[in-house]
Amino acid sequence: MSLLTESRPWPAEPVLGRPQGRVRRAAVSSFGISGTNAHVILEQAPAVDGVAAEPARAVVPWVLSARSASALAGQARRLGAWLEQRPDLDVVNVGWSLVSTRSVFEHRAVVVGGDRAQLLQGLAGLAAAAPGAGVVAGRTQSTGKTVFIFPGQGSQWAGMGAQLLDASTVFTEQMRRCDKALGEYVPWSLLDVVRGAPGAPGLDRVDVVQPALWAIMVSLAELWRSVGVVPDAVIGHSQGEIAAACVAGALSLDDAARVVALRSRLLVKLAGSGGMVSVSCRVSRAGELVSAWAGRLNIAAVNGVSAVVVSGAVDALEELIRRCESEGIRTRRIDVDYASHSAQVDAIRTELTDALAGIQTRQAPIAFFSTVTGQRFDTAALTAEYWYQNIRQTVRFDEAVRAASDAGCHVFIESSPHPVLTAAIEETLAEVNRPDEPIVIPSLGRDDGGLDRFWLSAAQAHVAGVRVDWAAAFGGLEAQRVELPTYGFVHRRFWLDQPDDSRTAAGRLGLTGAAHGLLSAVVERPDSGGVVLAGQLSVTAQPWLADHAVAGVALFPGAGFAELAVRAGDEVGCATVAELTVSAPLLLPTAGALQVQVVVGAADTSGQRTASVYSRAAQPDSSWTLHAEAALRPGVLAAETDWSVWPPAGATPLDVTGAYEGLAARGYTYGPAFRGLQAMWQRGEEIFAEVSLPEHAGLQVGTFGIHPVLLDTALHALGVAGGQKDTVLPFAWQGLSLHAAGASRVRVRLAPAGPDAVSLELADTAGLPVLTVRSVAFRPLPGNGLSSVAPGEGGLFEVVWPPTTLVDNGIGDTPATVWELASQVPPQADMAKSVRAATHAALAVLQSWLAGDQRGVLVVQTHGAAGLSTEDVSDLAGAAVWAWCVRPRPNTRVGWCCSIRTGRWPSARQSVPASRNWWFAPARSTRPGCSRPTRYFGCPRARRAGG
Repeated sequence: MSLLTESRPWPAEPVLGRPQGRVRRAAVSSFGISGTNAHVILEQAPAVDGVAAEPARAVVPWVLSARSASALAGQARRLGAWLEQRPDLDVVNVGWSLVSTRSVFEHRAVVVGGDRAQLLQGLAGLAAAAPGAGVVAGRTQSTGKTVFIFPGQGSQWAGMGAQLLDASTVFTEQMRRCDKALGEYVPWSLLDVVRGAPGAPGLDRVDVVQPALWAIMVSLAELWRSVGVVPDAVIGHSQGEIAAACVAGALSLDDAARVVALRSRLLVKLAGSGGMVSVSCRVSRAGELVSAWAGRLNIAAVNGVSAVVVSGAVDALEELIRRCESEGIRTRRIDVDYASHSAQVDAIRTELTDALAGIQTRQAPIAFFSTVTGQRFDTAALTAEYWYQNIRQTVRFDEAVRAASDAGCHVFIESSPHPVLTAAIEETLAEVNRPDEPIVIPSLGRDDGGLDRFWLSAAQAHVAGVRVDWAAAFGGLEAQRVELPTYGFVHRRFWLDQPDDSRTAAGRLGLTGAAHGLLSAVVERPDSGGVVLAGQLSVTAQPWLADHAVAGVALFPGAGFAELAVRAGDEVGCATVAELTVSAPLLLPTAGALQVQVVVGAADTSGQRTASVYSRAAQPDSSWTLHAEAALRPGVLAAETDWSVWPPAGATPLDVTGAYEGLAARGYTYGPAFRGLQAMWQRGEEIFAEVSLPEHAGLQVGTFGIHPVLLDTALHALGVAGGQKDTVLPFAWQGLSLHAAGASRVRVRLAPAGPDAVSLELADTAGLPVLTVRSVAFRPLPGNGLSSVAPGEGGLFEVVWPPTTLVDNGIGDTPATVWELASQVPPQADMAKSVRAATHAALAVLQSWLAGDQRGVLVVQTHGAAGLSTEDVSDLAGAAVWAWCVRPRPNTRVGWCCSIRTGRWPSARQSVPASRNWWFAPARSTRPGCSRPTRYFGCPRARRAGG
């Protein structure tokens, strides 16, 4: 025992099963002077169950991939269903399991979210092929090298970086290193400025905003490095070159902080002496404009093809703005009160080079493309003089971007709090002849600077094909692997095709295979030097045809006739369809097939040929129908549209949501294969669009020149844009040339080409021409629609008299009144008068008979008014009466009227017992209009002629 004279530690004794250890108790004895003796036992106070602070929401990515777009949607659907049945699975563990146990394929998607509901919603949209906010999906492409882009002043916003300070350890640590490096040169705290702490200076000061932007850009670059995205090159715009040199390794963090802090402090001296204006025109035009203010205005920066910045004196800039407005050139004032990249910077040259004397530069391991020279630059020469030239000379950003592209760089990541150069990069590289579009990716966005935004940017890189180390997203989250559904394989059929396919059959018959999606064989015509191309159409062999219906009828698209004409022209060396006119629609049967032939005639003296498209039902007795005629000629038309800028400059985006619902309301019923309209823009009367073919729809794209689905879909933009009010069909094409075959995704330009006509041009995603059509004319659907000419309902018919069995009606004796035409109306020489007299007499008899309330049957007897297959019609007036009698009369009972062809009948108006009904037509035995010669009873029927 010892006397306790000072405080000392008293740890709880560990006890198995009790994490907080044994309860501590102490005995305290007190002995009073008066003899009082007290003893108290104290026990540690029970732990207070305070309200636990809600843990920060972890924003995580769920990474999926597959071999195809449909398989990717299936993966999302499969995972979503799995998680719906397992609500206890933690979203962090799910994300970690996806990135640590799955292979990565070319079709990719990333869903970013901070809670289960948000992530499951993203999966649902992906499964429905309609990814929403928080989802990035696409297919990888050839990426090449990666460039980090560091913009100059202009990407700042209040609160930039603050969210990342609370969410990313990597970003926070780099910001603290930047804060420490700046601390030697600035009297304020970087972290206070970013958080907007009370008393911290604002971003409206150039000596604050430029160092703060430098720190943010360098820290974002470090965040990109932490997820495995490392630059092969860097480009900095104006003061952004300081961050670029630091990230490349040419400047240490301390030297970079020194350059940005001291240089921005000197810029304060220029405040109020000038300004800067952005001008939307080419640099050549901008040079002509500023030449009027020589010495007072300078070209400060060339950011893109039509993005130029001018700096100089305020009054001269005001005059320039007025001049541009008068010429329709768009301008925008930049929120600065000094004129960098102009002669005004000369005032601080000596002070700047003295302040930066002694900075240590070194050879960087990463390529540095200078915006002072526009080319790759040796970083060992980044001396104090260079940093003066950096703020004095024109920023040649466009040249630096092109130089990087020429060096194999294809991925451009803007490491800044808000993207300000992405449009300029895309515009510049649109003029570079590369097979793939550049990949331009931001890091953060204005008022959208959290970790979720950064993960979406990383997702863009990953989906494009850039390698991203997703394990970094789960660092410090104590993620564990959990069981997930296995990969959902897409099953494909690999049974051998039936040997009796069209090509094999053509070969057996000594024909040439057409190698086409609609045509099977080619027959040379020795008599004319022409050819016949033959094939079959059916919704079984070509299921996509069923997805094209107009007014409720499956219709062969007009674009299909264009493709048939193109294929026919290829066969005879005529690459241009000079004219194509569709004269009759080709309706598709729901079952069975149609035979189709394209007949190409002989060449005339100019080499031009005619072509005709026919079809018939696949039965031997079917007749051929002419549907379209074309004129084919040698040579190829030149494409006219400049596709270098996409989306087109000055065009307004149009919403294509609900486009196909709107078309359906006007009679166009398009199935999945024909729903490829992706985006639209309009500029005046011009319409631009992007359309694509769906994957795995059995379209056999490689067997077509221009697939009818793709060409038809390109024309949908007209209906969506409101240029057509009625239900119209293309029927006349002029000046059609195919430049490239097999396209599956194209850009579209439509422009007026006369009344009810447009010109059409298609290009691929690289801007290379695919198809040129000088004019496509449309006409409205017929008033009775298309059903009247449905398959099997056309052709020539004839009247025949098949034999009919007589049936006793069982009603006993029924009188018949017989009226003989020949005895009552003698024939006349004037046939018109004879017909009129006969029909009027027959009408009078019928009216009289009905008025007399006669019972039974009225029989009209004719001679030679109708003939069997071996007989002729000799009484034309009687034929008119016969035709009138066999048509049922309104408001009469069937059986009241019957025409017969024989001479052995009682006299007119004589009653006949019904027991002899074998010679007339009672209601239950036959129908009106029956003929009974001796020993024969027949009723007329219509049948196809020759059938």
